[in-house]
Amino acid sequence: MTEAELIAACIRGEHRAQRQLYDQLAGLMLTVCRRYLKRREDAEEALLMGFAKMFKALPNYRFEGSFEGWVRRIMVNESLMLLRQKESMLVSMEDFAQPENLATTAATADTQLQAEDLMSLLADLPTGYRTVFNLYALEGFGHQEIAEMLGISEGTSKSQLSKARAMLQRRLSQVAVTA
Repeated sequence: MTEAELIAACIRGEHRAQRQLYDQLAGLMLTVCRRYLKRREDAEEALLMGFAKMFKALPNYRFEGSFEGWVRRIMVNESLMLLRQKESMLVSMEDFAQPENLATTAATADTQLQAEDLMSLLADLPTGYRTVFNLYALEGFGHQEIAEMLGISEGTSKSQLSKARAMLQRRLSQVAVTA
């Protein structure tokens, strides 16, 4: 069954097709939700609510661009809505001093880290930093879009991205030193 046929079957309310579509996308979309929400239960809640919205909005899908990208945007929006409800978007102030030889230690850490380790480092960022970093670096949104999505200024978006990067670099250097 092609993607278009699967979508058409889902629109007709065929439960088998809906289950197939869910099974195809759930793992990837849970990963997307987990990038924004620390607790697995919250990510699962966002995933389920996102799928409910996706199935409801499916008749409006115009087959422009990637279907997976369309679903991903729904999941990101759902994760952000839940994030606003569950966590403060206020940034915690931490010391952002850069360790010496950061470039060398970060490069070493990069080769030694697994995907799980990187996800853990991202998950440990303060909520605001993590959210802006994910939207910018992983989802490809610009600062103006991020500012509108989160209700912050464009400057705040840029600042939080910069601070997130600095914090990640510092933590990468710490991992490299202990590895």
